[in-house]
Amino acid sequence: MSPEIEVHARARLITDGPLTRPVPVDLRYDPADERRTVHIGLPDGTDWSFGRDLLERGLRTPIERGDVRVWPCGRTQLIVELHSTDGVEVFQFEIRTLIRFLARTRAQTPATAPDTGREAPPRPPSRTTRPERGTPERGARTEQRDARAGRGAQTARG
Repeated sequence: MSPEIEVHARARLITDGPLTRPVPVDLRYDPADERRTVHIGLPDGTDWSFGRDLLERGLRTPIERGDVRVWPCGRTQLIVELHSTDGVEVFQFEIRTLIRFLARTRAQTPATAPDTGREAPPRPPSRTTRPERGTPERGARTEQRDARAGRGAQTARG
């Protein structure tokens, strides 16, 4: 099967203020995932995942599934609104970027799920937090701190 598709893109973070700001996002898709899940990685380490069909339908008409809302904004923009317990984040994407990404996902995905002969149901939206790039995971940080303090290789005496 083909490798995971990853596209580094830019979106505009829409705020309450008069200015928006560009932010880097990662669009990812694994062709082997029969649920056809798209992942949007945000700069703060948050990863949103939901069915590819949500983005595809959102290119044409407003759609909502769980904590994610998607709708076209004029002829060249798409809005993705993400709701969580931390609040709401609203991103504006260039439609052409998403169309190219979705075209690559369709080209790499089999038409049906291999075992059942039909497509798996779309995945409900979910939000996770990724560890920051270049930052050791929590356990590794504890081991490093213990080693610096001289406690990493000590054994108990009895």
